[in-house]
Amino acid sequence: MSRVKAVSLKDRKRSGEKIAVLTAYDFPSAKLTDESGVDVILVGDSCAMVVMGLPDTLGITMDEMVHHVRMVSRGSEHALVVADMPFLSYQISPEEALRNAGRFVAEAGAQAVKLEGPASKFGGAIEAILNAGIPVMGHIGLTPQSVHQFGGYKVQGRDPESRKRLKEEAKGLEEAGCFAIVLECIPADLAGEITSSLTIPTIGIGAGAACDGQVLVMHDILGLGAYTKFSKVFGDARFVMQKAFQDFVREVKSGTFPDKDHQY
Repeated sequence: MSRVKAVSLKDRKRSGEKIAVLTAYDFPSAKLTDESGVDVILVGDSCAMVVMGLPDTLGITMDEMVHHVRMVSRGSEHALVVADMPFLSYQISPEEALRNAGRFVAEAGAQAVKLEGPASKFGGAIEAILNAGIPVMGHIGLTPQSVHQFGGYKVQGRDPESRKRLKEEAKGLEEAGCFAIVLECIPADLAGEITSSLTIPTIGIGAGAACDGQVLVMHDILGLGAYTKFSKVFGDARFVMQKAFQDFVREVKSGTFPDKDHQY
């Protein structure tokens, strides 16, 4: 099976085939998600929270992200691997954005990058990255790297002014050359209007069913993350893992492990 290409996602939108996106952060999780048939693996800066235990996504560094993207790339053969550009990796200058995006491709094996915010702010960075031949995914709505500016993790686009702004931002990212746009935590009807106005696919997270695809954090669908209204637990890995750990501890304490079948 050939690898999914960034340019081919536009064909999915035209055909009406939904796009499935999951996050992954290491080799085994990438291998499992890839084998499950996901179209895109996003190595999200959400790694800061769900893997590193940080309070938000702002504390993860480029070196740490390159480390995780490299592991994911080794575990993926089919899915498009998209590297999330962390805080301050693209905001300083287009030159800095290009350098960091290039690291994700050259050092870590990613096939595309994602960055948060509108083209009115980061069009120069997007242009520089695209000119180097690296596909760019956009991201608007609730952009977690701006959590302090938003005053928390709040739904965006509830009032007429912000709805108009998000529509303009989506169109601006399409015109800037993004191959897809993540719409995070916006009303479903607004996401539907944006989706129908674009020729590139939208990937929703907390943005309703009208988007061309959906993305969730791997830990959230396994019951290992924090509860949110838009996420769904598809399998209770927490219970399975806790039981395995507890059974191991019990058998070690009781002396029943290792038994004769588990020793030389």
